[in-house]
Amino acid sequence: MAKWIIVVDDDMSNLKIAGHILSKNQMRVTCLKSGKALINYIGEGNKPDLILLDIMMPEMDGFETLSRLREKEKEMDIEEIPVIFLTADEAVGSESKGFEMGVSDYIRKPFNPDVLLMRIKSIVSKRDEMLNLKSEASIDKLTGLLNKGAAGTEFAKHCKTDSGMLSMIDLDSFKLVNDIYGHDMGDRVLVAFSNIIKANLPEGSVAGRVGGDEFAAFISGFDKEESLEKFTENLNIQLTAEAKSLMGEDMDIPLGASVGAVLVPKYGTVYETLMSFADKALYSVKKNGKHGHLLYRAEAYSDDELSSSTMDIGTISEILGERSIPDVALQLDKEAFAYVYRYVMRYNVRTSKTGCKILFTINENPDVDDTYYKDVCDEFGNHIRESLRKSDVFMRGRYNQYFVFLTEVRADSYNMVADNLLNKWYEANGRKLEITYETSLVIMENRTGDR
Repeated sequence: MAKWIIVVDDDMSNLKIAGHILSKNQMRVTCLKSGKALINYIGEGNKPDLILLDIMMPEMDGFETLSRLREKEKEMDIEEIPVIFLTADEAVGSESKGFEMGVSDYIRKPFNPDVLLMRIKSIVSKRDEMLNLKSEASIDKLTGLLNKGAAGTEFAKHCKTDSGMLSMIDLDSFKLVNDIYGHDMGDRVLVAFSNIIKANLPEGSVAGRVGGDEFAAFISGFDKEESLEKFTENLNIQLTAEAKSLMGEDMDIPLGASVGAVLVPKYGTVYETLMSFADKALYSVKKNGKHGHLLYRAEAYSDDELSSSTMDIGTISEILGERSIPDVALQLDKEAFAYVYRYVMRYNVRTSKTGCKILFTINENPDVDDTYYKDVCDEFGNHIRESLRKSDVFMRGRYNQYFVFLTEVRADSYNMVADNLLNKWYEANGRKLEITYETSLVIMENRTGDR
């Protein structure tokens, strides 16, 4: 596919020259005469591969245009578009200012066609490579859906800004496929089911594989139970047909899908809380026959149920969400973390347990793209969550820092925990950015005795 370049310059002759050079080299070109026109054009949903932006323009110069462009990209939640400044200015200060603002390169006017093409191809190639690496790190290799970490990040964004349903989708009786037909057939069924999910999601939705046979989706625009019912019915009908196509018409495994969902933003915008609600709804479906759906309602899990004299311990555990505790470390916001931290400290004093505090810092690197840096800062939190025990807690203190509390640890092994966590990160992501840490061992002694 031809690369798409936008050229912004108030001088028509420069637009013609640049347009001719790029078009001649099989690139798609759009010419605009002002920074304001560029911002409006991007705001309409246009996303080129690169922008050539003149610095010296009336009303809005290149620096102000670049600043507004970055604001618009954040507002639209899109990747930053590489920008090359076009200039006849020889001043070093001008270049320094541009690079500080995140411009990718400078090209002098009048254009040297070979230099222009070389710079453009180099920057576009690097951007493609970065996007491909990011995509590969986000995709479940078997199904093509988002993997667990990337799905969580995307779901959190949608829960904050969109209306719809956050859903948990579980395959019923899938283990029998592996047991009877083998794991290769099991993988084929998972791929087929993933395609069925994608085919039945409305535009603007996003789906991920969050476990072996567990999936999740943010279903954009769904606001009625009837929509969820039809969605679940389609999944089951199409899955049965596909399973028989793969395993034969005599396949008699009760394969199907159960779906639990919660309305967003009716029950809030915090992803973790909403996911626990969807999981409770899913558990109710699984407990009451499978192959069905349930839309979460708060009254079904109200605190009033806890005071009923007919409640048993199993029912209370279900309501409290005992089943849905994930096997990962617990990430909390600062306020919630403070309460948990103080409680665990009191508990450790009473029981003479040893804990450890670790502060991880993702350090900036001037040679690394700012977008990549921000992505790493986000993804490192997912890495911490999945690498530590579910008894450990952590919070994000600053944009590039995570504060971890290992609730119980041997005094001679806490550095090993931090080192192993970092080594796994570097193995998977390389060392483009250096991540450092500092630790503080918390040794508690109960000097007052048990009371």
